[in-house]
Amino acid sequence: MLTLSEVRTIAGSLAIRGTSRLLAEAGDLVCALESPRHLANPYPLYERIRAKGPVYSGLSRVYAITSHALCSAALRDPGLGVRTRAGQMIGESTNALADTFVSMDEPDHARLRKVAAPAFRPKLIRQMRASVEATTHRLLDRLGDEFDMMTDFAAPLPISVISDLLGIPAGDRGRFARYGQIVGRAFDGLSSRGHLREYVAAVADLRELFSRLMAERRTDPGEDAISMLVTAETDEKITADELIATCRLLLIAGFETTVNMIGNATVLFAEDRDQWQLLRSRPDLAPGAVEEVLRYESPLPMLNRYPHEPYEIDGHPIPVDRPIIVITAAANRDAKVFPDPHRFDITRPEAVQHLAFGGGPHFCLGAPLSRLEGDVALRALAERLPELRLAGEAVRRKSTIIRGFLSVPVMK
Repeated sequence: MLTLSEVRTIAGSLAIRGTSRLLAEAGDLVCALESPRHLANPYPLYERIRAKGPVYSGLSRVYAITSHALCSAALRDPGLGVRTRAGQMIGESTNALADTFVSMDEPDHARLRKVAAPAFRPKLIRQMRASVEATTHRLLDRLGDEFDMMTDFAAPLPISVISDLLGIPAGDRGRFARYGQIVGRAFDGLSSRGHLREYVAAVADLRELFSRLMAERRTDPGEDAISMLVTAETDEKITADELIATCRLLLIAGFETTVNMIGNATVLFAEDRDQWQLLRSRPDLAPGAVEEVLRYESPLPMLNRYPHEPYEIDGHPIPVDRPIIVITAAANRDAKVFPDPHRFDITRPEAVQHLAFGGGPHFCLGAPLSRLEGDVALRALAERLPELRLAGEAVRRKSTIIRGFLSVPVMK
């Protein structure tokens, strides 16, 4: 039998979807973003929203912005929070990052981000390159003539890298990877008893794992990120609960962007063989290819913000605490910044201006690591699997929060 809490979580998820569907049918373009018919290609819908003007609001009274200039400004504006003034946010009950600093406003956001930042300092990331390359080639060595890009390469790579970063023991890595994938899939929505209980169990088991590793590092610290965070705990800069939440953040954030970027890149190159041939002939274009993939198919297509005081966007007043959907995927195809924005071009010089990692104080802390992993992965795929192509239909995730694939069958 379901518990009352489980019933409320599932009912809340279904109620939100039901309301969005009704409003979408009534013409609300923001609510239409939830419709399955826009899942494969939401970009025409983004353009319809863009055509309504700099700020759009439908029957739901949720505001949306699509231009690169306005999205960039909103992400940097201290007057907009990631939560309402009362501390609420959309989808908090099934958001595994709800208690982490990416879902906090100041001053807690800055305090906890400062504690975690040393794990991603540029010198350390550069030193990780050899290890990332070794992991990449080890995974490629194991592949047969046909394999699933997502389960056999794109997911194991970042999981292995973040395991090294956190110092996860070899005996715990399989469990760590499994729980990370379960928790990450919660972003696609939890609408069944089985999925909810699997998610709750994974969060609890991750807590147990991190608690044990924290205890070990308090007495025998190393060079890993957990040891670094335990030191911050000793200095009273972070509580034990905040430490555990930050470890969970490093796992999920370090996993989701990279795995979806690699999957999206695989499908894009399968569809545009000229661009694949270009990367094959010039693997040194891999860093630019990473930026273009992130621009063209952003793994995180939109972000929420809330005004904490009376607010205006381009002359449009926005009430306090009213949700603003910052559609970064639309901003990344703004013709004012990206000429011929719907063309995939790995030599595009302005691709680095994308907002796939957000912007402002909440800019993705793990962006340098994700870029490194993407560079190494695409370079290695182009060099070692030059004939890589799809071996079947790719299965897309049923999510508007994360844009990526569950399965991408390929052959060498």
